Amino acid sequence: MSTDLTTSQNQRIRELGGTIDKTIIFSTIDDRDLYFQEQVKSLQSRNRQRILETMDGSQRNSLASLESDLSNVLITRGFTEVKTPMIISASSLTKMGIADGHPLLNQVFWVTPKKCMRPMLAPNLYYIMRHLSRTVCTVKLFEIGPCFRKESKGSNHLEEFTMLNLVELAPEREAMEALRDDAQTVMDVAGLQYKLVVEESEVYGRTLDVEVDGVEVASGAIGPLPMDEAHGIDEPWAGIGFGLERILMLMKNQSNIKSVARSLIYLNGARIDI
Repeated sequence: MSTDLTTSQNQRIRELGGTIDKTIIFSTIDDRDLYFQEQVKSLQSRNRQRILETMDGSQRNSLASLESDLSNVLITRGFTEVKTPMIISASSLTKMGIADGHPLLNQVFWVTPKKCMRPMLAPNLYYIMRHLSRTVCTVKLFEIGPCFRKESKGSNHLEEFTMLNLVELAPEREAMEALRDDAQTVMDVAGLQYKLVVEESEVYGRTLDVEVDGVEVASGAIGPLPMDEAHGIDEPWAGIGFGLERILMLMKNQSNIKSVARSLIYLNGARIDI
C-alpha cells in the first residue's frame, strides 16, 4: 500500500518555507512520517540560520524595501505619491459599481453600516484625480498602502495586503501605451519576466493583467469607463494596481505568500515560532 503526505504535513512544510515534491510516494506510513520529520528538522535549521543572518545584518523588511524602491523609481518618472484614508464610505464603493448583488461586496470588512476598510485604492484616487484635474492638465499619481478583503481563494490571497496603484489622467500618450509602459516600469524594479493577458473584470469590465509564471500580480485598465461619470471624470486615463506581496513572493521564490506579508510569525521569510 502506498501513501502520500497528509494535509497537515504538507501545510507544515509550506509554513516552514519548503516545497512539496508530489512525485514522492511512500511504501508505508512509517516511511512517510520519517521523511516528514527529516524535512521539518532541515527546514527548522534553515529558518534559524535565516533569522540569525537577518538579525546580525540589521536588514530592512523586504516589503518595506520593495515599497521604497518602487516609490523612488516612480517619482523619477514624474508620479506624485499620495497617502489616503484606509476607512472609506459605502458611497465610494457604490460609485465603483460595488453595490447590492456585486460579488466583491461580500469581501468587504465593514466598520459601520456606512464605512468600511478599503478593499482597493481606486475610489480614493478617483476623488483626488477629479479635484487635481481642475488645476493641472495631466495627473500622475501613485499610492502604496494596505487594502482589506475577506479572502478564501487559496494560498495566493491575503485578507490584509499591500497595493501599489498608479494612474495617469489625460496622459501625454495613448492610454494603452501608458498602461503598458507603467506595467514595465514596476516589473523592471521587481526584476521579473512577465506577460500581459486580457481578462474580464467584475469592476472594470475588461482588464490588462500582468502575470508571472501563471500568477496574476497586477490588473490594469484604461478609461473613460461608464463608472467615470459618477466620479466626475471624462478624460482618458490609464491605471494599474499591483499586489506587492505576490510580487515579493515571486522575487524571493517563496511558496507561501504569508511568509512575505505583514506578520507576527515571519521575519523576512523565516518562520520565528520554531
